[in-house]
Amino acid sequence: MMKYKSYSASIEFDEEAEIFHGEVEGIRAVVTFQAKSAPELKQAFYDSIDDYLAWCSEENRVPDKPFSGNFPVRTSAELHRDAFMTAKSSGKTFNLWVIDQIRKGVEDEADNLLHVK
Repeated sequence: MMKYKSYSASIEFDEEAEIFHGEVEGIRAVVTFQAKSAPELKQAFYDSIDDYLAWCSEENRVPDKPFSGNFPVRTSAELHRDAFMTAKSSGKTFNLWVIDQIRKGVEDEADNLLHVK
């Protein structure tokens, strides 16, 4: 994963063509780039973001923004209450407790993916 100006991109390597290619994640626009080496890939990513932002400016368009960090979650009233009470009993604010649980879930899943054979 690469990051630049709050945008993130996933990277893949095409072994047959011996080329890296990437795509910006989390926006509606399709922004891609490619290169033969890691330094060239980094520059191509930066250039693609800068080109995308310049194009948006020229076209009087608002650029897609990556994830904001805010998202509504719908759940049952019972789960909401139980989570709130668990957060309270742990001494954390509800928001901090939810963030910790999401982080733990993401880390556990990443760990599981690393150990898949």
